Amino acid sequence: MDQQPKAPSLEQALHAARALILADLSASGVAEADVVSLVEEALTHRRWWVGEWPEGASFVDGLVAQDVQDALLERYGRWPLCPVCGGTDLHALEIEPELGENPHWVCVKTATAVARVGALGRLQ
Repeated sequence: MDQQPKAPSLEQALHAARALILADLSASGVAEADVVSLVEEALTHRRWWVGEWPEGASFVDGLVAQDVQDALLERYGRWPLCPVCGGTDLHALEIEPELGENPHWVCVKTATAVARVGALGRLQ
């Protein structure tokens, strides 16, 4: 009897997203207390969102990453900076797919997938 893989529960999805985003923030050296608070705010918002749309639990990693990226842009500046282009053309990586599974940080200028969300530390 074939069984479909079970979708992650709401809390499992949120805890996994938190761990991935904190790993990327730590790898970038920006996991300060006030930045971690932005992650918690994003998780609170997405908890409600997934409660309303349970099928979206597998999209939470990328959505929380985008939420944190947007909040950081408003308060601190671009994050994470693109390691592909470097130099004077500083720009942030973007999440692709915007709403989908298996999100990656991507340099849209070169169409290069840089790292899976949660794996920025592996670039070093």
